Amino acid sequence: MNRHAEVRMLLSLSPEALAARCAGHLVILESLEALHQHFAGAVVAEIKTRAAAGAPTRLILPVGPTGGYPILAEWVNRERISLRTCWFFFMDEYADHTGCAFPAGHPLSFKGTMERLFFSRLAPELAPPPDQVVFPDEMNIHTLAQRIDALGGIDTCYGGIGIHGHLAFNEPEPQVSETGPRLVYLNAYTVTINAVRAGVGGNLEGFPHKAYTLGMRQILGARRIRLYCRNDGVYDWANTVLRLAVLGAPGDDYPVTYIRGHADYSVITDRATAASPGVVL
Repeated sequence: MNRHAEVRMLLSLSPEALAARCAGHLVILESLEALHQHFAGAVVAEIKTRAAAGAPTRLILPVGPTGGYPILAEWVNRERISLRTCWFFFMDEYADHTGCAFPAGHPLSFKGTMERLFFSRLAPELAPPPDQVVFPDEMNIHTLAQRIDALGGIDTCYGGIGIHGHLAFNEPEPQVSETGPRLVYLNAYTVTINAVRAGVGGNLEGFPHKAYTLGMRQILGARRIRLYCRNDGVYDWANTVLRLAVLGAPGDDYPVTYIRGHADYSVITDRATAASPGVVL
């Protein structure tokens, strides 16, 4: 496989040609706001459908894109949707150099971000029980896989996609599709793009280089996969990985490509991210 040639070919496709080749696995929306609305609506519809059938909802969720969570909280409150039978397994959490997960009070903590953007906005009587909201850390990392299995597995994995194709923090590595929950070292691509986008002034020295993550086995083992891919800023960093996610040959170098062997997956994006870049190398 010549990945460089593949990327060059994929980037030359118009959004229309890209969608036509994806056999329904790619949804292109007009704007980033529409993408956030789509995420919130998809989660609401799934919870309501499963609740009507008397079934729990077991989801893997990302902290990024985050723009849909305030919308989701407002929707839950407006329609009085109980989350008491929901299980939310968040994809990952940053860790310090000693391997301790960031506490919620840390400015980069995913748990803290979700508290601000989602959980604190819910009517208390609608919120899920605290023990049904799980972020991977040093205390639970060795039991997460068994916990998910004991609940009957994941109904849907919702997620974002990293610049090097990571899902959760499953960076490129040999046999990445077989990985389980673990502490990982973030590669240089991830640290750089996240340090640029996190409001820390590109501080590569202070930025975390470790994180806890669910494995690819948990992601690929979900009954459905729904990924939201967007640039979310002035940089067109996601255009390439979007195209690899939906049309690239599966390989360890871009873990997201393994979704293409899944029975029920789709990638949702906005038109700007689906566009070809100004320069195709």
